[in-house]
Amino acid sequence: MTTTEAGATAPSEAAVPETAVSEAAVSEAAVSEAAVSEATVHGYHKQKDEHLKRLRRIEGQIRGLQRMVDEDVYCIDILTQVSASTKALQSFALQLLEEHLRHCVADAAVKGGAEIDAKVEEATKAIGRLLRT
Repeated sequence: MTTTEAGATAPSEAAVPETAVSEAAVSEAAVSEAAVSEATVHGYHKQKDEHLKRLRRIEGQIRGLQRMVDEDVYCIDILTQVSASTKALQSFALQLLEEHLRHCVADAAVKGGAEIDAKVEEATKAIGRLLRT
């Protein structure tokens, strides 16, 4: 067991006073919050973790499809899983679209002017792409 493992502080830790670490952490958090407020916040921001979890689950379905092909699973069984994966992506896309409409398009509507026209056109094109798939 090394001295660091035994509970002694490492030289780099000893050189930084505890108050400096606390102040640095508070300062870093303030900078992070300012960066988020200055950066564009998208409609999905509040559900970001949920969306990432959902996308990881869909990714797992796709990996399962690869495994099924590798293991020479019956065609219809693979097609059933393709359908399930496609539905999962479509459902995710609809949720994202709803959040875009509620946040981005609604925000543009409040601002008015050309921005609302641009956001509505953008959303209409996105809906068109979703309908073609």
